[in-house]
Amino acid sequence: MKALIQKLVESIGPSGYESKVRELVQAEIGDAASDFQVDALGNLIVRVGKKSAGGQRVMLSAHMDEIGVIATHIDENGFVRFTTVGGVSPRTCYSGRVVFVNGARGVIGGDRPDSPTAMHTIEQLFIDVGATSRENCPVKVGDFAAFERPFMDLGDRLVSKAMDDRIAVAILVQTLKELKGKATPHELVFVFSTQEEVGLRGATTAAYGVDPDLGLSVDVTGVGDTPKGAKMEVGLGKGPAVKVRDGRMLSDPRVVRWMADTAEKAGLPYQLEVLEGGTTDAAVIQLARAGVPAGCLSIPCRYIHSPSEMVDYTDVQNSVRLLVELLSHPIELK
Repeated sequence: MKALIQKLVESIGPSGYESKVRELVQAEIGDAASDFQVDALGNLIVRVGKKSAGGQRVMLSAHMDEIGVIATHIDENGFVRFTTVGGVSPRTCYSGRVVFVNGARGVIGGDRPDSPTAMHTIEQLFIDVGATSRENCPVKVGDFAAFERPFMDLGDRLVSKAMDDRIAVAILVQTLKELKGKATPHELVFVFSTQEEVGLRGATTAAYGVDPDLGLSVDVTGVGDTPKGAKMEVGLGKGPAVKVRDGRMLSDPRVVRWMADTAEKAGLPYQLEVLEGGTTDAAVIQLARAGVPAGCLSIPCRYIHSPSEMVDYTDVQNSVRLLVELLSHPIELK
């Protein structure tokens, strides 16, 4: 899967501009599915199979967008002021590199701080695109950009910008491929969603349209395995995490038990996740229409919302294995 992961994470797709990622996903899926739909918000919706006895319509969602920035002002010397698209922190911005959707590139600089220890605010940062005036600046107000950082393969540890949430996109693509030819009693609806980082927008409309019997999101989650890190049980290399709670949702306890029991029966490692802040597409899937039993398969990730997010490759592989197990058999929530 590493080649697929690299292609996905190095693609540019800030919220609202996911088209390149969507085209890549559809090409990767190829003939593993024949029913492709792109809805009004740009979600890629892929349907596989039909419900049979004991089957359910299962929606699986992973978002294609990544955090980024948008140009708000160009000064007379061609420096670009910007604001954030999603959860961007100024502490991870200074000296970073960005690439605009139109192909322009730049480096982030900042006003001289009041003291050597002061941290820039977003308002004090700018993008230097190499221009010398407003007239020869290749960027205009309203242009979107994402952070630029190459994929790095450290063996079992993989590093890149946009692991949130392209690693989950890769997992769903691989799961779909591995389910090809397998008997499943379910109608499986794979949703590659848009605009998650700015309010779970794509999954909100997709869930309404899909009207699932059960919903699962696949997304990254934080960890507590770094020096003096957060007090959190989840760590890299210990298996995918089954979400119990996050900042905006409580997973259906029946879904949690189904996921955990399936992992145990298959001999697959897993962790239980309680996330104090943040959320995923599952938060809006469970509120669709009259309500949907929902949960989330979480990929442990270090340095989330930075240009160097890190995941463990064995966790990724075990996530695929667990999803294939979950979706290959009748689902009984109890």
